[in-house]
Order: sequence, then C-alpha cells, then structure tokens
Amino acid sequence: MRATTIHAPRDIRVSEVPDPTITAPTDAIIKVTAGCICGSDLWPYRGENPITEGATIGHECVGVVEEVGSEVRSFKPGDFVVVPFCHSDNICAHCQHGAHSVCTNLGMTVSGQAEYALATQAEGSLVKLDEMPDASMVPSLLALSDVMPTGWHAAVCAGVPEGGTVVVVGDGAVGLCGVLAASVMGAEKVIVMSRHEPRQKIATAFGATHVVAARGKEGAAAVKEITGGVGADAVLECVGTDDAMGTAFAVARPGSMVGFVGVPHGVQLPVQKMFQKNVGLRGGMAPVRRYLPELLDLVTSGTIEPGLVFDSTLPLDQVADGYRAMDERRAIKVMLDLQA
Repeated sequence: MRATTIHAPRDIRVSEVPDPTITAPTDAIIKVTAGCICGSDLWPYRGENPITEGATIGHECVGVVEEVGSEVRSFKPGDFVVVPFCHSDNICAHCQHGAHSVCTNLGMTVSGQAEYALATQAEGSLVKLDEMPDASMVPSLLALSDVMPTGWHAAVCAGVPEGGTVVVVGDGAVGLCGVLAASVMGAEKVIVMSRHEPRQKIATAFGATHVVAARGKEGAAAVKEITGGVGADAVLECVGTDDAMGTAFAVARPGSMVGFVGVPHGVQLPVQKMFQKNVGLRGGMAPVRRYLPELLDLVTSGTIEPGLVFDSTLPLDQVADGYRAMDERRAIKVMLDLQA
C-alpha cells in the first residue's frame, strides 16, 4: 500500500509498504478514506522526537472496514467507522474507570496517513455510523479520531464550570477544539490566547468571547484585566511547551485546575506556584473511546462542526506539502483525501 513515511527531520515521503494483516482475533483492517496531519506529528518532523527511518506516520483516520478478526462481532466489511488514535478493549479495569488511553491492551494507529490502517482492539475501539456519511460531514468525523476528543479531554480535566471563565492556551487545532468544548459545556467567557488571525476567526466561530494576542507576562496581565484580577476558573493547556504551561498557571485563579493535553516537551512544573495558589494539574493522552459516543451525537446532530479546523485538503501524494504548510503555520490542520 501507499503510506506516509518519515526518513529524517523534514523528510516525509509516500512509500510502498506492506499492507496490514490480521494477526490477532481482535484486529480489523480499515480502508482509509480520510486521514490528517496532527500537530504532534510535527515533533518528529522537526527532529524533536526520535525517528525510525522509513517508519509510517499518522494516527488519525476514518474509513471503511475491510476485514475483521474472529472476535470482532459488532463490525463487518463495508461499515464506515471512526478510528480512535488509541485502541482500547473497553472492558479492562482502566477502561471501566474512563482511562481508555491506558488500557491494558492499548494499541495505536500507526498508518493513519496511508491507504490502510490496523485497529488492534476493534471491538472495543471502533465507532460506526449507520450509513455512509455525506462528504460534508467527513472532516468533523475525522476530527473525532483525535483532535476534538483531545480538546474535550482538556476541558473535562480542567473542570470547566457552567457560567465560568475559561482560558485556552494554544490556538492550534487542539486548542480550537478546546474552545469549542468549553463553549458547549456552558462557559460564559472563553478567552483564547492567539496571535494568528485565521485561528482567531475559527476560535470566535467556536465560541471564544475574548482573544488575547499578547504572550508571557503581558498576556497574563491581559487575562487578569478581563477577569477583574481574579483569573480563570479553568485553564486548558494545549501546546506542551514550558512557556505554555507557565502561562497556564499564571492565568489560573487560586483553587482552579489546569487541564493539559499538549504533549510535554521540556516542561518544568512550577510546583511552588501550584502550592501557593492551590492550583491543580490534570490531563494527559485523551481517552478517545470514552468521549466518542457523545461527540458523535453532537456532530451528527449538527450541534458542533469541529471539521472547521481543517483549512487545507490534499491528496496523499502531496502529504509532504501538508507537513511543510503546518510547520510554517500556513495551515492549521491538513486533511488528506484518500479518495482523491
């Protein structure tokens, strides 16, 4: 099959690799109809994460079931499914506690930017639609494989209160989905920290009531002014850098919670400030399957349209262009049309 592979920093190619095969009774093979590039894919692209030369890359996709293992009974070839980036059996003690992303049988999508992907815990992970979706809905369904549940997880972990004030640190696709999540959860004020006009427009469409373009101490001061000197009731950290985490704690009101979903790189927690302000930290890798049923209902009912974060769509053969566009911040999030 054709698949996106990474060979060195900023060296993305489309290569011929072996098709995935059923090797366990819990497996399913998905013919990918749409995939996308994640902000976390940029870490290895930029050389910030270790690279295995020639490895496939990409973990977000939707598609049609091609083949299933003998223990997969709820899905059959021809079903259109959303594939969570983290695979879970949905029955282990951790899954039952809502922590699907640390399932005892955890698996990961490793070829979401390819013609086929393997789901290792298909029965517990996949979520299907009753029929093939309209093309206009595909971007929002694709967002449910990772980016929307991740933004939602940040809001859940931060304990977004109805009628409260929320600050979202980060204006990438995850941060924008965090804005949407906070708005749906009933926050009265949603402050997004963003310096980029296209992202500010989507944030506003998603429910942001205030935009703060300043960074560092100046940005924190702007938030304090908006909140009457109090700070935010909940903060969503959606970047993963030390500066972003520092900002999150700077704008949090005493006694509040920071929900973090940015993959940490070089983060040093300000434990002294956390202690002094009684501000907590909760988050991590999103348990996508936990949130999928609710989010799918919100998408299919037209209540939310997270697919708006995709501001570029390319065929698989142009995936390297998509990486460059996101790396250079010319695109927020690139969707790959595998049917093009």
